[in-house]
Amino acid sequence: MPARRPRGEVRRLLLDAARERFGSRDYRSTTTREIAEAAGVSEYLLFRHFGSKADLFREALVVPFTDFVDDFGATWRSVVPEETSEEELSRQFVGRLYDVLVDHRGLVLTLVAADALTEEEIESAGIADIRRALTVLGQISAEGIELRGIQSSQPDLPAHSTVAMIVGMVALRSTFFGNTPPPREAIVDELVQATLHGFLHRPD
Repeated sequence: MPARRPRGEVRRLLLDAARERFGSRDYRSTTTREIAEAAGVSEYLLFRHFGSKADLFREALVVPFTDFVDDFGATWRSVVPEETSEEELSRQFVGRLYDVLVDHRGLVLTLVAADALTEEEIESAGIADIRRALTVLGQISAEGIELRGIQSSQPDLPAHSTVAMIVGMVALRSTFFGNTPPPREAIVDELVQATLHGFLHRPD
């Protein structure tokens, strides 16, 4: 009789396998059979624990991103502008978002290919939750612009532009650098400088 797995191990194996498989191909191209085989469990157990591919994708990839946005929103609300430098806040945001997207590259691939998904797939897989999280980032950006007295007819665009820039760096990292990308710190620093000097310090 095979040894009983520790409690929670099957879910962990499936979540790890889902992140790995979705990270090599997008949502639609990845099958539950592939994920179950990569996790070393039966497809039956996958559906027993998660119900559907969409539910697994949501928990493995979407929830970490929306949790990040919620956490950043809480951090933003606690910030005292006079005591926090623009670079400090920008570095915290860019660095953490970059790490979340690198760790969940399948989310990046699916977001890039989202136009090919049906509305039902977008809703069930949680892509709509990503869009709502991006709206929150837009609101934070608008508040930041207002605090600094910068005028913009589209105040949410800086946040969306920043996220798009980071998503692009993650999605195209291997295209740009092959198997030897620059150190994480160097990439984050470039993204921070682009954010600061490209968006916050623009001329009136």
